[in-house]
Amino acid sequence: MEHQPAGQPAAEHAIETVFRLESPRIIAGVARIVRDVGIAEELAQDALVAALEQWPRDGVPGNPGAWLMATARHRAVDLVRRRESYARKLAEIGRDLDTTAPPPEPADPQDIDDDLLRLVFTACHPVLSAEARTALTLRLLGGLTTAEIARAFLVPEPTVAQRIVRAKRTLAARNVAFEVPYGPDRAARLGSVLDVIYLIFNEGYAATAGDDWLRPALCEDALRLARVLAALMPKEPEVHALTSLLEFQASRTAARTGPDGAPVLLRDQDRRRWNRMLIARGIEALAHADAVAEGAPGPYALQATIAACHAHAHSYARTDWAAIATLYALLAARVPSPIVELNRAVAVSMAEGPGPALAIVDAVAADPALRDYHLLPSVRGDLLARLGRTAEARAQFARAAGLARNERERELLAARVRELPPG
Repeated sequence: MEHQPAGQPAAEHAIETVFRLESPRIIAGVARIVRDVGIAEELAQDALVAALEQWPRDGVPGNPGAWLMATARHRAVDLVRRRESYARKLAEIGRDLDTTAPPPEPADPQDIDDDLLRLVFTACHPVLSAEARTALTLRLLGGLTTAEIARAFLVPEPTVAQRIVRAKRTLAARNVAFEVPYGPDRAARLGSVLDVIYLIFNEGYAATAGDDWLRPALCEDALRLARVLAALMPKEPEVHALTSLLEFQASRTAARTGPDGAPVLLRDQDRRRWNRMLIARGIEALAHADAVAEGAPGPYALQATIAACHAHAHSYARTDWAAIATLYALLAARVPSPIVELNRAVAVSMAEGPGPALAIVDAVAADPALRDYHLLPSVRGDLLARLGRTAEARAQFARAAGLARNERERELLAARVRELPPG
């Protein structure tokens, strides 16, 4: 493996970038050996420390992700050898004495042949609370920091950190196996798995913090996981609905940033740049979800239908905003959320005007979950500007810019302040 010469800063930047992208795969691969997600994460961190020691001195490897994976796996094998009789451990996990390849999988056709997805189901074990399952999986699979997860949950960062620590301790204490769930056990974990995949996609679609608005690798991982899950569960409507939603959302990626990386809002996007192949896949997945559904549509089916309305519209103004407002009302009734209400307000503003929409926003403005949520003053500022209440709108956009942690979003909101006439 060739190494590229690199100084200390360049090597550290490479390590940070590669580890952020590769850590979920490293943890998943190592967890198959040690059968403990907490230990797997520690071994992945050990590989990171080794890279920090060696890469500045020896140069960045030609395939840094493979280097980190190999280092972590070697340490995992060493740990297995130290912890128990090597021969007995090999028999337990089906390994060959002369290889570090993953253990063979069950022959069951429903087996999940994907380390990352197996890790999702393990982290979503019923012994954990719903909040702990999602936080742990986002940490392990999404490579998200506790701050980013806290932002996604709209809860304090220490709360997320405690959830993650307790979740790993619980999995270890209950001796939860790193394995594929089957039958009712798999179905019981499905809701959490779908929520996790969606949150991972959303963090890639609009990054919580940092200099870049998009993190395409997270979107790609989430979409791939959704597609694998859809192939595994052909009769689960919400699985196909989530896949449809992600296909529709991903179709807009190329149009969501300008040449300089600045965000381009939905109303300003060049829809000729939307990926028609992904839109077609979204339509197909939504049709499949409808075909296998029984009863009222689920939350992801409603969101996918909203996304389909946008995909079918030739422009922002010609979108069927009345239908979208109705769909958001159904979604709010199914899954009450102040975030859903904010989205409904935007649709109502286009269908009925900014006045009725502002009443919706003001009704949820005092919700504690929105206290530091930058999109609340952003939406409110837009509605106030359209009502001609310029001074109030400027104050709202300034507040939104102050709350935003993503540099690109902060710049966009600051520009809205400058664009408004004084008054």
